[in-house]
Amino acid sequence: MSGHSKWATIKHKKAAADAKRGAAFTRVIRELMQSARKGGSSPDTNAALRTAIAHAKAAGMPKDTMERAIKKGAGELEGQTVEDITLEGYGPGGCALLIDVTTDNRNRIVAEVRHIFTKYGKDMAAAGSVLWMFAKKGQILVEGADFDKLFEFGVEAGADDVQDVGGAIEVTTSPDAFHHVREKIESGGFNIANAELAWVPSNVVKLEGKDAEKLLNLVAKLEELDDVNGVYGNYDIAEDVIEKFSAGA
Repeated sequence: MSGHSKWATIKHKKAAADAKRGAAFTRVIRELMQSARKGGSSPDTNAALRTAIAHAKAAGMPKDTMERAIKKGAGELEGQTVEDITLEGYGPGGCALLIDVTTDNRNRIVAEVRHIFTKYGKDMAAAGSVLWMFAKKGQILVEGADFDKLFEFGVEAGADDVQDVGGAIEVTTSPDAFHHVREKIESGGFNIANAELAWVPSNVVKLEGKDAEKLLNLVAKLEELDDVNGVYGNYDIAEDVIEKFSAGA
């Protein structure tokens, strides 16, 4: 299992702490804007927006805040234009990192990401330098489910794969099938712990000791940036190390 998969099984448990920092609202607003910009402001015809609205409701976002974010993303309000970009870099131990961003100021976010890489003695990479190592896939983590039942349900809904990742079951989909499979799993009464379109590496680099600690700190700092939607890497770190870090973060 890739480092990102392990991290994803743990990071949703930090949602309460994120909400206290206001990070949960910031990221959901970005998701609402991004979804509306790509597919329009109607959740009836925009599956990605339906998912974003579900996230907003789960975070306790007020209805007017949600509606304003949707209208702004769809261009129905005067405001700044947002764009999606993927930044690339190298982490400890030679691992590759991708940073998915939605921003209204490309120069600002690039400078902020570069500053964090520099702080940890690492470098950003030129466009395409590490992207080829990853493929975009839907990842849906389900807790408390019977594996055989979810496997049958997931495959029937169009999932590419279903795996037990320890403490949760990971359903993998193509990007096009992600929202459909997610909605089908939800309609089946399964408990979705985390669901996202993620960059999944074709191979992984095992990190231990100081390199593992530095990498987790670097990822956490990048994820704290308001414009960052997610950070993905081709690292493999022992689950107990990630859990220990998450507990102290």
